[in-house]
Amino acid sequence: MLTIVLMLVVQNAREVWTGSRRLRAASVVCEAGRIKKVTSDPVLPPILTRSERLDGTGCIVIPGLVNAHHHLLQTAFRTLPGTRHLSMGAWLAAMAGYYERASVDPHLGAAAAAVGVAEGLLAGVTTVADHHFTWPEEISPTDLVDATVGAARRLGARLVFGYGSAGNSPTAIAAGLEAVMDRYPALSTDGMLQMACGPAGVHSDGPETFNVFAEAARQWGIRRRTQANEQIDVERANLRHGRRPLELLEEWGWLEPDVTIAHLCEISDSERTRIAASGASATHAPGFDVPMGLGICKVGALIDEGITVGLGTSGGGYNDGGNLLADARLALQVGGLTERSPTALELLTAATAGSAQGLGRPELGHLEPGAAADLLCYDTTGPEDAGVADPLSGLLWANPGRRPRHVVVAGRVVVRDGELQTADVSVLAARLRELMAARLGQPDYP
Repeated sequence: MLTIVLMLVVQNAREVWTGSRRLRAASVVCEAGRIKKVTSDPVLPPILTRSERLDGTGCIVIPGLVNAHHHLLQTAFRTLPGTRHLSMGAWLAAMAGYYERASVDPHLGAAAAAVGVAEGLLAGVTTVADHHFTWPEEISPTDLVDATVGAARRLGARLVFGYGSAGNSPTAIAAGLEAVMDRYPALSTDGMLQMACGPAGVHSDGPETFNVFAEAARQWGIRRRTQANEQIDVERANLRHGRRPLELLEEWGWLEPDVTIAHLCEISDSERTRIAASGASATHAPGFDVPMGLGICKVGALIDEGITVGLGTSGGGYNDGGNLLADARLALQVGGLTERSPTALELLTAATAGSAQGLGRPELGHLEPGAAADLLCYDTTGPEDAGVADPLSGLLWANPGRRPRHVVVAGRVVVRDGELQTADVSVLAARLRELMAARLGQPDYP
């Protein structure tokens, strides 16, 4: 008797990049949420009940993008007056003031996460790692986590929720983490939700808080994440400890294989060697670092040192867009200012497999058999791609801000012909606009 399974066939693609191979005139066969095969064989499986075919004509098919570093709450706080062209310390204070005025709660958290996740899906982000720092005393941490988790689930995106701290008391962090981890597994059985933890950085938290997170990671088997070498990070580490941030992270047990470090602007050769020896991974976030004036992360040098490099957008409070491919393009351009420029293929790898490896998710970020069926179809038939010799490199070099035609997560089509299938984006956008207008009023622009 024939077993009926859910099957999706993306057919007639111009090219498929699996992450390690390039196949022209190829198709991708997905079965039960996994990649079954990528083939140039014109003989494909027959259509079965509960199965469908997705037209990839004229498209480059690549793995789903993995945004390794985001702050989804900040989606609600973009381009606000008094938040541009500041030192990082002044920017953090300005943002904290807006959070207080807006009264961060589960309603706001859900609305911001829904818009941020939807924006990401429309731009090809199938997995987003959210690092959440804001925990009002009067709000249950589990309610805030539930709000973000629920938004991602409804929209059909994979979520890595990073339970963070930005100066919160170690006792409160420990209690909140325990409550949340009693509610959620380290990794859900369907792979759609993963938990992680870690503080904003040595600029915001001391060794006691880092120890709380390290113990939580050991107890529940979750990944750790933090940030280092942002401007304020370097300044406060020197002022309070007379040390560099990475020296402190190493001393506090946070240069380890289960740790991912975001930003890493202007690190020295010896610091790069230290990270490589530790097995920790890096996340580049040029869309935040460059406009904030934090310096340049030398991605090419990190790669040459053997460090796993992922890519993230960081939050909407300064990088006000959630298009990871656009940030990969920015990284490509800014990389030209360094001694060793990264290539387009290296940055596509960072935005897919590199980010996934930093999250400890070997099934994500590639399209080899057995991988999660997360993929994107980019239309390359328009004038923006005419004259492009290498269509894969052209995904970054040409057509800034491009979006995929189709987005598939776990074998499910969540974006079809550029339209989100899991929610009405106009409703999501209106809900967040109305909520912020009610809480902040009309912005007073200069």
